[in-house]
Amino acid sequence: MITKFTFNSQNILSELPSEDKVLLEKIMTDKKYRKNQPIFTEGTLPSGIFYLQSGKVKKYKMDNDGREQIIYIYNAGEFFGYSSVLSESTYGDTAVAIENSIISFITIRDFNEILKSSSSFSRLLLKNLSHEFSVLANLMAVLSQRTVRERVALNLLILHDKYKVKDVPNTYIMLSRSDLANMAGTVIETLARVLHDFKHDKLIATDGRKIQLLNIERLIQIANFY
Repeated sequence: MITKFTFNSQNILSELPSEDKVLLEKIMTDKKYRKNQPIFTEGTLPSGIFYLQSGKVKKYKMDNDGREQIIYIYNAGEFFGYSSVLSESTYGDTAVAIENSIISFITIRDFNEILKSSSSFSRLLLKNLSHEFSVLANLMAVLSQRTVRERVALNLLILHDKYKVKDVPNTYIMLSRSDLANMAGTVIETLARVLHDFKHDKLIATDGRKIQLLNIERLIQIANFY
């Protein structure tokens, strides 16, 4: 059920025909980004699209009080920034690396060329774009209709899915408290109280910035997203 709140562009490369995948990888230019380094900024014109090779990137908008509202966190294997290119508009949000990352860039010219030459890539991209609109609608509904406790539980589950590593038994979420508060649409002080309660109830364990989920089933019940 967590797929209601996560994009699935990680499937694009794996579902592409091998010749289209090779072509796509040839036109990618890799760049290293440091933690907290911006990738693009709201209101600027796009020059291409991005593919996250490794690391994590947050996508956010600023509210009227100048606070970040984190819309989404991208994981390795996800494309981003392409909706603005397709709509020929400025970026509607800001993207910043939240850990050291390697990001591939595809220019608008190369992007348009591969859209023309690969019907599979076009189809998968449009399919994912439609899914992303649904995900964002679900996330906005959560922010407007759920309690802080429910929102924090849900975002912990989303992050657990982002940070888990195959065949590794323990998943540790490594996110600043300010970013987690901005994901849940609350302030750090309120977040701290909710995390304290979750820790007291043995739903999570913390070690500095690290958070480990101990009782996923109970957190699912609290998040109330069945």
